Amino acid sequence: MPALRRCFLRSLKPQTRAPLLPLLVKELWEIFGGRAAWAMLLLLCPLVGFSFMEALRIYSEASSVAIGSPVMANSLSPLDGILVPTFGGFYVAVTLLFPFVAIRVLGGEKESGAVRLLLQLPYRVSTVIGIKLVAVGLAWFVAAGVACGSALLAWLFFGGHLAGPELLNLLLGHGLYALLVGSIALFAASLSDSSATAAIITLAFTIGSWVLDFTTAGSSGFMGLVAHLSLTPTLRTFEGGLLSFGLVAGMIAAITGFCGLAAVWLPTGVPARKKMWRSAVCVAALGLTLGASGALRTTFDVTEDQRNSFATADQWALAKLTGPLLITVHLAIEDPRYVDLRRNVLAKLERAAPNVTVEIADGLFSPRTGTSDERYGEVTYVYNRRTDASRSTSPREILPLIYSLAGLAPPTQLSTPDYPGYPLVVTQTGPVWAWFFGGLPLLIALCWRWSRRTLDVRKMFKLEDTHAHA
Repeated sequence: MPALRRCFLRSLKPQTRAPLLPLLVKELWEIFGGRAAWAMLLLLCPLVGFSFMEALRIYSEASSVAIGSPVMANSLSPLDGILVPTFGGFYVAVTLLFPFVAIRVLGGEKESGAVRLLLQLPYRVSTVIGIKLVAVGLAWFVAAGVACGSALLAWLFFGGHLAGPELLNLLLGHGLYALLVGSIALFAASLSDSSATAAIITLAFTIGSWVLDFTTAGSSGFMGLVAHLSLTPTLRTFEGGLLSFGLVAGMIAAITGFCGLAAVWLPTGVPARKKMWRSAVCVAALGLTLGASGALRTTFDVTEDQRNSFATADQWALAKLTGPLLITVHLAIEDPRYVDLRRNVLAKLERAAPNVTVEIADGLFSPRTGTSDERYGEVTYVYNRRTDASRSTSPREILPLIYSLAGLAPPTQLSTPDYPGYPLVVTQTGPVWAWFFGGLPLLIALCWRWSRRTLDVRKMFKLEDTHAHA
């Protein structure tokens, strides 16, 4: 008897070699067999279509003015003018609509009680959650291909230009954001027995991020740290054309953490105290991982015009500054001069030099407090105990100052071709309007109808098989 008992218990243990494809197919059928995914695809057509057409109209107006001026033309980038606005409409849909699609892979099973049968299959709980996340990611890929893919094909049809690294980096950012939203939805579905409650919890995360980002914008200190909890700023780095290894690692860690929490709370029959303890361990591991990822400062500028970097010779020279460079800014964060300084100098310095520290001086003049500082507007640079100050926000004046502090001669600038810009005037946009507001929704509706008919046929065959066995 003990031997039989051990054999029986061993057969109940999850088998890691069980085939994963049937489970993935089941999850995909669960997503596209419901209304949420198809409804999101239909709503994406006018949302992304209108965003793309407005971006195309504004880009064409700017191009009509700059097409005869090379100086104005080099400021026209498809990344800023077309890609970011188009994917911006897609981002809104992912934030507000995608949670309902992601919740379906688990919420329905929790409501019907089928999750108890699912957990008896020869799969680990972590494997089940991982496959569900993969299915959610594939659903996002389909939605992006249908809506944003149509916009990109239309842009290429009109003769527009696309840079591969910029596009892939933007897709990576939006894909990671969608997986993060999907992992939060899975965690919310594992906590609640109702899909409606899980949707409310997920929207509290996503919409709460908008509110948090709005209320803490321009704040420093503790509120500045709280602002980093928002999901909204994660896409800004990708939209700016930067590939940050620290940000990518942090988002992957957050996705893994929420999936881990979902795996903790999904099994039934486990005491709540034990789940709380496991959740605490998971949150602690997530915090440590996020802290470690924040220390990764490796960043690549993938923009075609290299807007986020200094000239190549300056990049090489700044990389040789092994000593600590301390920059003290006597400017309020909301001051436009600080915004220019941050964009043109500080952000580039932090990526180019290995050891840069930027501090905001206390006691500054601010409309909020009414206090003032005699040195307001001044920026102090300290390197190897040598100090200099400047009120400029231009790299043409600041970089020679830093080279002087480091005892280096300004590098000889290599001649590189200027970014030409890609002006494009589009006048005939009628077919695109017809596609996004007529053809594409009709095609999605037909596919939806076909999927429903296929589902009905499968149910009919299952019913006939049941009668035959009876």
